[in-house]
Amino acid sequence: MQYKTLGNTGLLVSTLCFGAMTIAGDDATELSENGAIWKQIGKVGQAGSDEMVKACTDAGINFFDTADVYSEGRSETALGQSFKNLGIARKDVVIATKVYGRTGLGRNDVGASRGHILDAVEASLTRLQTDYIDLYQIHGNDAVTPIEETLRALDSLVTSGKVRYIGVSNWQAWKIAKALGISEFKNLARFDTLQAYYSIAGRDLEREIVPLLEAEKTGLLVWSPLAGGLLSGKFSRENQKPEDSRRSAFDFPIVDKERTWKILDAMKPIAEAHGCSPARISLAWLLAKPVVTSVIIGAKRLDQLHDNIAAVDVTLTPEELKTLDEASALPPEYPGWMLPFQGANRLDPKVQRPTSLPK
Repeated sequence: MQYKTLGNTGLLVSTLCFGAMTIAGDDATELSENGAIWKQIGKVGQAGSDEMVKACTDAGINFFDTADVYSEGRSETALGQSFKNLGIARKDVVIATKVYGRTGLGRNDVGASRGHILDAVEASLTRLQTDYIDLYQIHGNDAVTPIEETLRALDSLVTSGKVRYIGVSNWQAWKIAKALGISEFKNLARFDTLQAYYSIAGRDLEREIVPLLEAEKTGLLVWSPLAGGLLSGKFSRENQKPEDSRRSAFDFPIVDKERTWKILDAMKPIAEAHGCSPARISLAWLLAKPVVTSVIIGAKRLDQLHDNIAAVDVTLTPEELKTLDEASALPPEYPGWMLPFQGANRLDPKVQRPTSLPK
């Protein structure tokens, strides 16, 4: 297993992170906005959770991600109990969870307001059976709450010691940049990470967000690296709705399917050359990206988890990376195509300098 710092901090996390979204959904109700979805996703019970957490720690994974809305809080409960059942010391794991989604029927039981954040963190600490959360993330974009209110609430949690680092998920580039500016100007805790969708089938992040993260030294945590199972090896142009896949019933995240089939066509000989699944190649492609801090993997079965973990042992050649990059390249979009055109004089030493000024 390899490790990277969590953004611009001194905390080391494994480059694979176990995502606990598949845990403890069998008892979900219609209380949450997505109760029926958690029943579909969270098929892993407590015994399965213990097995998967042990497999992760045995492989060197020290990073675990959940959220207060996953299986209506039961994911946090099961994950915390797994650490207890396995006798894993709190200091040996990095626990990340999230706040934003609806956790009750009240008008203020949702969002990134100070009130909801302060209520939600206490509930998460109790469910996780811990005194502190390593990484506390805002799970979505709150169009109502001012950014500064959210940041001040998070800063107070960092100051109190209940939270050690903060992050955000599913925000636009401009809003992340604005939040980082407010944190610097007001001397508040800053977002150390962004958790975002990124896969070889969905590279939209590279247009605006990746350059921002690189410039600000903000870590990137990748969710749905297999595009909701589309890159698992079960799907193909000929078999677009396999019976044993969650995506067949819940078609998410949004992906250009025709483009994905072309990517899988290019990936097939590479997977065969390495003697592994397309899933492993897809994960290895992400792990090769310098901007990626950690890739969040989730599984319904132990064999799936072991296959995903094995991606750390796959090293793609420059030629293989080039093939995959070209097959998955984003279509040109303004102003992206204009920047290298106008910047050639500045960046390319082969471009000759003018010998005289224009008249």
